[in-house]
Amino acid sequence: MSQVVLPETVRRLLASQPIELPIFHPVALKLQRMLSDYDFTVDEVAQVANEDQSLASQMLRMSNSPMYMGRTKVATIKEAVIRLGAQQVINIAIAASQASSHHSENPALDRYMQAMWLHSHGAALGARWLAHNCGMRGIADEIYLAALLHDVGKLYLLKAIERLVQAGVISSLFDEELIMEIFEAMHVEQGYRLMQHWNFPAMYCDVVRDHHNDQWDPVNKMLAIVRFVNQTCHRIGLGLKHEPDLALAMTLEAEVLDIGEMQIAELEALLEESREAEF
Repeated sequence: MSQVVLPETVRRLLASQPIELPIFHPVALKLQRMLSDYDFTVDEVAQVANEDQSLASQMLRMSNSPMYMGRTKVATIKEAVIRLGAQQVINIAIAASQASSHHSENPALDRYMQAMWLHSHGAALGARWLAHNCGMRGIADEIYLAALLHDVGKLYLLKAIERLVQAGVISSLFDEELIMEIFEAMHVEQGYRLMQHWNFPAMYCDVVRDHHNDQWDPVNKMLAIVRFVNQTCHRIGLGLKHEPDLALAMTLEAEVLDIGEMQIAELEALLEESREAEF
């Protein structure tokens, strides 16, 4: 990835913001840690998920959406855990918390956040679909979460900018070119820092760190899937970038995953459909 030189004051201001900015919901983090420790029961997962009724309600709405469950309906978090499994429920908890976090009272920032949510959510759904189609069904839920969080550094940076605007430190008038430069220069390092701070497993941290890296490990199929879906989102303009000339079938990721034009077309159709999801 090319290095963008930002004014040092901008970098210092953004990098110095507290890591506890509202990026992850506390309940979602608690669920993630339970799964990481492999020490939980169905009742315990349901009990923690129900600690915040607003989040629990959003989780149920998301659980019952066609993108996640099709015709299978659930009425309670416990029922969702039993039917979907703990990993899927925790994925939905984090997705629900991310959906609610991608909002700002500042209209300019809110526009970026909404576009980023479309990208992250679509990438997660696309990565799960691709995992199933590449013989990686057993870790499809983990790949979903990796894709959902691959750009979490961008959300962190926007939350940091929002905080600085509210404090009157920087102007509320945003130059789009500068915002994109900030993302390119800092979103990977800040996202990796954030994931490590919250003790996410290394496989997720590695995806955040390497999803733009020119030097990446092609043996890491989770990373290959996230990278490929990220590029597919860029080609169809799902998010902040639109690069319609990307030759996806010619990428190393496509070679590693043995993806052909038919799969690419199906993936693009799924990503287009994800634009319409509402939570």
